[in-house]
Amino acid sequence: MFERLKFYLSFNRIGPDMLLTHWILYFKWFTHLVYKSKFHYFANNAEIRPGSYLLNIETISLGKKVVVRPLSYIAGETPAHTSGKPSIVIESDVLLSPGVHIYPSNHKFAGSSKPIMYQGDTKPRAVTIKSGAWVSANVIILQGVTIGENAVVGAGSVVTKNVPARVVAAGNPAKIVKRLKNG
Repeated sequence: MFERLKFYLSFNRIGPDMLLTHWILYFKWFTHLVYKSKFHYFANNAEIRPGSYLLNIETISLGKKVVVRPLSYIAGETPAHTSGKPSIVIESDVLLSPGVHIYPSNHKFAGSSKPIMYQGDTKPRAVTIKSGAWVSANVIILQGVTIGENAVVGAGSVVTKNVPARVVAAGNPAKIVKRLKNG
């Protein structure tokens, strides 16, 4: 029992399939106590809701008042590929609605002579979500993307390119559909 507990606490993954890491999310004070040292950065009032999946958490940075809602899947890159830098940076005051997926790398698919699973991965490129952004439900954010400050990404979008600050982007692939005014 002690070995299993030690395994859950040492593992760099959060999710319903990791019972202890999932259970911790129900207690905010305990979440901060445990995850402050595990993430690249974890602000005191960052919040991960139960039902979220986060992998390679030591390469993920969560700023102040970030909220990660259930069913989100944030796949940080392995530390060996990041040179000590975070592969996913989510700045302050960011809302991630349910079902958001973030991937800083992808599979290579250079040819059809061998299965894709044996062709390796692309070089990871960091994903950044700037302060004040809102990423709506079921959005997929691919490698190398930056979502600008106070930008909104519409539900169900696939973000393959940078989204500027203060715009609404939507679609597959996501495109700017509206510019937001100050006020």
